[in-house]
Amino acid sequence: MADYNTIRTTAAGARAAQIDEGLRAHMNKVYGTMSVGTLLTFLVAWAVGSNDALLSVFRDPMTLQPNILGWIVMFAPLIMVFAFGAAVSRLSAAGAQLFFYAFASVMGLSIAWIFAAFTGMSIAQVFLVTSISFAGLSLWGYTTKKDISGWGSFLIMGVIGLIVASIINIFLGSPAIFFAVSILGVLIFAGLTAYDTQNIKNTYLAHAAHGDQEWLGKAAIMGALQLYMDFINLFMFLLQLLGNRE
Repeated sequence: MADYNTIRTTAAGARAAQIDEGLRAHMNKVYGTMSVGTLLTFLVAWAVGSNDALLSVFRDPMTLQPNILGWIVMFAPLIMVFAFGAAVSRLSAAGAQLFFYAFASVMGLSIAWIFAAFTGMSIAQVFLVTSISFAGLSLWGYTTKKDISGWGSFLIMGVIGLIVASIINIFLGSPAIFFAVSILGVLIFAGLTAYDTQNIKNTYLAHAAHGDQEWLGKAAIMGALQLYMDFINLFMFLLQLLGNRE
């Protein structure tokens, strides 16, 4: 019996170590894919936003008001997110990754105007602040023993409210609504960063035993998309609050 218990304990320990190793590899892929997407977004945004000829394809370089193509590009990322969620089950892991990078490029087009509206120094400073904040929030979400899954519905409702309020304020142009949306946006996406990180971790742990590498590959891309959206939105709301305009 003692030998059996020893073997069982050893096997359980080896299995736990294997799952931990797999989780680390999974999270590294999530963060790596997200980082490449973020870099791609800012490269595209900088290339377009710092060139008046390219920016004029989407916006008036002086007033920064979007033209028809600019409006399409502005809402294209939102449409692509919904399309990705609907199509991911039919895509391969490689196809999902390609879609994610295409989405990141379009997002770069949609935020290119920031390089004409804000100073380069303030963009760099806010990017650094966002990176440090994101890293701390994501680390907390990964390591905390507290179950924060209950935050999900509240945070998603908050995102919907932000989208509605932002669209309404496009027509109203209210500084008070703009400020309130920016503050709430920072708080909501800070919460989502921690929530999504824990959710990605727990999802992997729940499915690791199945060993479906294709599913795990797509799950990593979906996780990267979630954290990428948290980072970009956190950056944009912080930029609206802290950025210095040209």
